[in-house]
Amino acid sequence: MTDPLSRTHIIALDAADPLRALRNDFLIPRHKHNDQVYFCGNSLGLQPKGARTYINEVLDKWSTEAVEGHFTGNAQWMTYHELVRDPLARVVGAEPAEVVAMNTLTTNLHLMMVSFYRPTAERPAILMEAGAFPSDRHAMESQVRFHGFDPATDLIEVEPDQPDGTLSMAAIERAIAEHGPRLALVLWPGIQYRTGQAFDLAEMARLGHAQGAIVGVDLAHAVGNLPLRLHDSGVDFAVWCHYKYLNSGPGAVAGCFVHARHALTDRPRFAGWWGHEKETRFRMAPEFVPTPGAEGWQLSNPPILGLAPLRASLELFEKAGGMDAIRTKSLKITGLLEALIRTRLSDVLQIITPADTTRRGAQLSLRVSGGRERGRELFEYLLSVGVVGDWREPDVIRISPAPLYNRYMDVHRFVEEVETWRGF
Repeated sequence: MTDPLSRTHIIALDAADPLRALRNDFLIPRHKHNDQVYFCGNSLGLQPKGARTYINEVLDKWSTEAVEGHFTGNAQWMTYHELVRDPLARVVGAEPAEVVAMNTLTTNLHLMMVSFYRPTAERPAILMEAGAFPSDRHAMESQVRFHGFDPATDLIEVEPDQPDGTLSMAAIERAIAEHGPRLALVLWPGIQYRTGQAFDLAEMARLGHAQGAIVGVDLAHAVGNLPLRLHDSGVDFAVWCHYKYLNSGPGAVAGCFVHARHALTDRPRFAGWWGHEKETRFRMAPEFVPTPGAEGWQLSNPPILGLAPLRASLELFEKAGGMDAIRTKSLKITGLLEALIRTRLSDVLQIITPADTTRRGAQLSLRVSGGRERGRELFEYLLSVGVVGDWREPDVIRISPAPLYNRYMDVHRFVEEVETWRGF
């Protein structure tokens, strides 16, 4: 029987991979005379080859049609955002009317909190995880202050309770129960950016709603990584970016989900003309009549050049067969990475991401024996040999095999390079 961790077996995994051809749809950066081994799709995904095609299509249309480009052809700019709506809904497990591509993540988070964080003297608090991504915390703290409340008492941060720095669902449940009568909003990540821990969104929604709170999620590290089933989860809203696993370029247009039960809400919102119902938008009346669903939170004209790469990326998700097919490979390739680390590198690397595959996505977060300085040494060495992960303070290397373009042999190469470094 072939050793499942042997080079021979790993080569066979690549040969049998049903998604292997998709790698050819991406531009892989080079290191010296070879492709980089790129594990940084959790920070910035690689460029789909189709992105340039669609960007050039927009530029050509602009050059030849000018303003008429808004109204002509299947890719007319007036409805361009609708080209990504249905495939995006499939990626996140939502109804088409529940999603929209617009703005950037933190902008969308503020827009959602304008509508869904409605604090009162009795319920002023937001509950979040300690160690959240700074932009999320900045947004939440500023919203609490904007409404005249004190983050010291009304921004409640749940500390990790596990030795590896992760959070048990029991700790989250206790915190929600303890603070429940004061909670206006539970805002939680789909995947915690530093540890790679994934959370059960349906359970988060159940716990928060049972206490009378609104539940929102930041899916920056979860979208395109996990099958999400947002509609069925019951969360009230979600925000995310598209430049990570959705491969739509630096600073890409972000995404937003508003559950269908809020499609016709009379909650207050910050309004703009592109959120006005499209049937009467160009009557230019002073009254705002929102489009039902998530599109009603749009402000300005969609950024067509920004949406073009997302369009190209979503086509590859469709080509792959959807998120279930992508997740199937993700479980195998990240599982291989975990097995190789535990078998060959246990004296060098500690995995802090949960071993339970239902509690993680593609990413493994690693600590290096010997502390931060040794961790930085390994990180810099890997870059020098063309193996690209990323570093998060104070001491974490994140390695994220992306199923659309990473090969099983990329994982083997990572392990070999760490072994070489260990031998110095």
